[in-house]
Amino acid sequence: MTDVRIIMGSASDVEIAKKVTSILKDFDIDYQVSVISAHRALDLLEETIKKDDCSVYIGIAGMAAHLAGVMAGMTIKPVIGVPVGGSNTAGLDALLSMVQMPKGVPVATVAINGGNNAALLAIQILALKDEELASRLKAYKKEMLEKVLADDKNLGEI
Repeated sequence: MTDVRIIMGSASDVEIAKKVTSILKDFDIDYQVSVISAHRALDLLEETIKKDDCSVYIGIAGMAAHLAGVMAGMTIKPVIGVPVGGSNTAGLDALLSMVQMPKGVPVATVAINGGNNAALLAIQILALKDEELASRLKAYKKEMLEKVLADDKNLGEI
C-alpha cells in the first residue's frame, strides 16, 4: 500500500508536486504521482480513489481547483489540498475552491503553492501510527529551530 497518493489536475502542476515529493523522499515515504483532472477525467479519478491504495491523498490544482474536494467526496481518508497560483487571481480562486468545502467534506488546505507543507502535513498524519517516523519528524523540526537560532546569532548589527 502506498503511503501518499499525489494527484495533480494537470501536468502544469508538476513543479508543486516536486516540492511534495522532495520532502517525502527525504523521509523515505512511499508515494505515487498522477495527473487526473476532476473535470476532464472524472471516471478515472473515481476508479483511482476506489482502489483505496494509500493512507493520505494530496490534491494539487489551480483555477477552479475542485480536484481535492471531489477526491474528499469519494473517500474517508485525509485529503490535503494544494491550491496553485498563476491564474488571473494569483491562486486566490484555487484557495477559495479548496477551503470553502461543504459541511461533512473536509479538505485540509495549505498555502497557495505550499507543496512543502502538504508533504509535512501528510508525514504528520502518517507519524500518528509510526513512532520511528514521528521521531524523524521531531528531529527535522529541531533542525529548523537550530537554523533559526544560527541565523539569529549570525545576524550581526543592522
